[in-house]
Amino acid sequence: MLDLGLSKMALIGVVALMVIGPEKLPRVARTVGTLLGKAQRYVNDVKAEVNRSMELDELRKMKDTVESAARDVESSVSSAASDFEKQWEEATSTASTALSEPPGFPEYKHPKKKWRLKQGAMPHWYKARNGVRTKALSGAARVARYRPQKFN
Repeated sequence: MLDLGLSKMALIGVVALMVIGPEKLPRVARTVGTLLGKAQRYVNDVKAEVNRSMELDELRKMKDTVESAARDVESSVSSAASDFEKQWEEATSTASTALSEPPGFPEYKHPKKKWRLKQGAMPHWYKARNGVRTKALSGAARVARYRPQKFN
């Protein structure tokens, strides 16, 4: 680039003052300043575009490497799955020939009798002492229980 020091800038200013004149010099300086600003913005835009294109190329390369790695993993998983399916077919075919009848299993029975009643963290003796309901009552049973007794 140009090496403009303070002495060269002063020389350019003096020559411009003589050539242009003191009346028009501020307007020319403003115009030159705006043109230099526009040129700097244009150069910065070009640099940014070049940087974006370089980053885009890097991202494309990274995308290609990731896609190739994904294809390799997919092929290894599919080959492992096919090997597993073959081994499973061999194991099930030998097991089905070895066992003519499956063993009889007893029918599943839930371990608790009253499995519909939820059990809380409060112990039964505490509920009984404080009068907490432990059994669900139907509406009719509740009315019959809490109906006032008639005195004869």
